[in-house]
Amino acid sequence: MARLGVVFTGGMAVHTHDDIDWADRLRSLRMAEALDAEPMRAAARRLLEGMPDGPTILDIGCGAGGMSALFAEELASVGAKIVLVDATEHLLAEARRVVSAAAGDRATVETIHADVADEGLPAKLPAADLVWASRVVHHLPDQQAAIDTLAQLARPGGLVAISEGGLDFNCLPWDLGIGRPGLEERLLAARGEWFAEMRAGIPGSVSMPYGWNIALQRAGLADVDSFGVLIHHPAPGQELLREFVIERVTWLNEVAGDRLDDDDHETVAALVDPANPAFLGARQDLFLQGAKTIHCGRRP
Repeated sequence: MARLGVVFTGGMAVHTHDDIDWADRLRSLRMAEALDAEPMRAAARRLLEGMPDGPTILDIGCGAGGMSALFAEELASVGAKIVLVDATEHLLAEARRVVSAAAGDRATVETIHADVADEGLPAKLPAADLVWASRVVHHLPDQQAAIDTLAQLARPGGLVAISEGGLDFNCLPWDLGIGRPGLEERLLAARGEWFAEMRAGIPGSVSMPYGWNIALQRAGLADVDSFGVLIHHPAPGQELLREFVIERVTWLNEVAGDRLDDDDHETVAALVDPANPAFLGARQDLFLQGAKTIHCGRRP
C-alpha cells in the first residue's frame, strides 16, 4: 500500500499575471468549491473513465484544491499520484491540506510552486494521464501557448481537460426592493468590461479570437470534445449559499469600480450590511444557477 507523501518545491517567488490577490480570494474559492462539489464529482468520474490504475494527475492552477480532492476520493480504490501546481504559495498550502486529507494513504500528493505560463514547465513535471486546469488559462498572457504547454504535459494517450467558459452565474432576484431592478445584470456587465481591460493590461497579452475547442486542436490534441456541468442551488438554499452570494456581490461591486453608478454602489453597500434591513443574508430567495463547460482532448 502506497504511503502518503507531500513534497513542496520552492525557489524564487512566482507572480500571477493578472495582479489579482488570489490568496485574499481563498474564502470565496472554498465556498464555491463546496457548492460545486456534487456536480463536479460527476465530472471527475467522467474524466477518470478508462484511466489506468494508479494514474498520475496534474492539477495546473489548482487553487484551493477542490477538484483534486474529488479525483483523490474517486481513485481511493486504485491509488494515484496527484501533483498540484500553482503560482500562489498560500493556495498551494491549502490545496495540499485538502487533497492530502481526501487522498488518505492510497495516493501521493506533491505540490509545485510554478508559473503556468512558463514554457519550461513540462521539464519540471512528470508526464500525466490526466492534465486538469480549471479557469486558469484565461488569466495568462498567451492562452494558446498555455494550452500548448498543457498538451505537452500529457503522456501519449493522456487526457487534457480544461474548465473554461459556460453560462454566467446568477444569484439575485431581478427586483430586490431596493435600488433599480436589474442590479445583477449591471454588475456582470461591469465585470465583463473589467475583465477585458484586465486581459489587455497583462504584459505580453495575446488575443485568442477563437473557441477553446479550436485551441485544443491547434495544440495537437485529438478527439476534442466538451460537456457542460450545471450548478443549481434553488432558493431558499443553505447558509453557505447566502454567505457565498454576499461574497460574490461584494467582489463584483469592487471590480466594477466606476463602471457602475453611485446609486448602484449605494445599493450594494446596503445589501451587504448586516445592520441594514435589505441585508442579503436575511433573504430566503437567493439562489445560484449557472453552468461550467469542460473541454477535453487526448495527446496522440
